Amino acid sequence: MTNRAFCDWCGDAMVVIPSGRPRRYCRRSHRQRAYEARRLAERMGLDRGEALISADVLARVRDRLSVLRAAVHDVERDLADAGDYRAAFRHLYRAAMDLTEVRLEPIAVLADVEG
Repeated sequence: MTNRAFCDWCGDAMVVIPSGRPRRYCRRSHRQRAYEARRLAERMGLDRGEALISADVLARVRDRLSVLRAAVHDVERDLADAGDYRAAFRHLYRAAMDLTEVRLEPIAVLADVEG
């Protein structure tokens, strides 16, 4: 069995190497982006646990969450009426896959993690 951890920047899975210090980032560029985001967050006066993302990214996430929410509602209704689980699953899966394509890369962040 392979142990997995997740990149603190992009959230992608990483293979855990059993020896040495645990990795926090999947790439050096993600470590650098996280450093730059922390510095910017400090200059902007953000509190720990707060992040700043672009309005465009926020709008895309909200739109896709709305689509997913509607798909869940549709599936609940369809299963109550007809019980066609395969079609309901495909509908919900398509809506969920759209959301998985969104990458939340903050502009500035003061993460509430130890580091």
